[in-house]
Amino acid sequence: MSLFKISGKSVEKMNSTKNIERKIQNLCENNLEEIFGVKFLRSEYPTTTGGRMDTLGIDFEGNPVIIEYKQVESENIITQGLFYLDWLIDHKGDFEQVLNKAGVEMEVSWDSPRVILVAKSYSKYDTYAVNQFSGNIELWKYMIYDDEVLHIERINLAKDEKEKAIRHKSRTTYQTYEIDHHLAGKPENIVNLYYLVRDEILKLDENISEKIKKLYIAYALDKNFCEFVIQKNGLRVYININKDILEDPKDISEDVTYKGHWGSGCTSLKIENEEDIHYAMELIKQSYEKNL
Repeated sequence: MSLFKISGKSVEKMNSTKNIERKIQNLCENNLEEIFGVKFLRSEYPTTTGGRMDTLGIDFEGNPVIIEYKQVESENIITQGLFYLDWLIDHKGDFEQVLNKAGVEMEVSWDSPRVILVAKSYSKYDTYAVNQFSGNIELWKYMIYDDEVLHIERINLAKDEKEKAIRHKSRTTYQTYEIDHHLAGKPENIVNLYYLVRDEILKLDENISEKIKKLYIAYALDKNFCEFVIQKNGLRVYININKDILEDPKDISEDVTYKGHWGSGCTSLKIENEEDIHYAMELIKQSYEKNL
């Protein structure tokens, strides 16, 4: 892929920066939330087997995340990532300790731990192998141009949520949920209210994905811009935009940055009836636009 710098009516081709493999880990770790939607926990985390995980983090859905960087062409990064994933599942208590030491107050979800692999290139065999695996392994390809532009993209297809439920090994299953999991036992008016708001959200962009988690339902582009917790008396909504920059003249939102809650949103609001939908959508749209 060629990138060109625009200068007036002219363009100038940008050159890929050489020998930057050692820099990509620091660059990613300093910008994990922006690039991957992952909160940084620890670098070079040692395992009891003698190996070290390049980067350890947690995403805003509470999933543990292992990130490995491919430094040389011959390095078998996929096998290494799978090995560390297996180790982490067997040492959940160790991960909880890392979380506590990092001062991160989040509920850990072991339904779908992630392995993110970052490299300048992959062979066709790498891509094929990962696409055949039912677990949550992501291949990311990067390139840095003129030391000032980072291009990074996921190159393997995301597995359907149901595929993630296939048994990885005899003791580990990636669990999936349906909307009915959240609507069961809720009053009819709340169920109808949720579907009305859901329709409005999905109208914003055909690329919006719906992710049904154990404790909430999320809507995302590259990362979540809002999450719903369906309650018996209304919809608790978390949006991924800071309260201090949110335009909320009615002041119905609340800063929950330092309060325990599900999802990634740092600002919360409540939708209790149909009359609330229009104004609530104005706030949700701001989060959507910020996270484009």
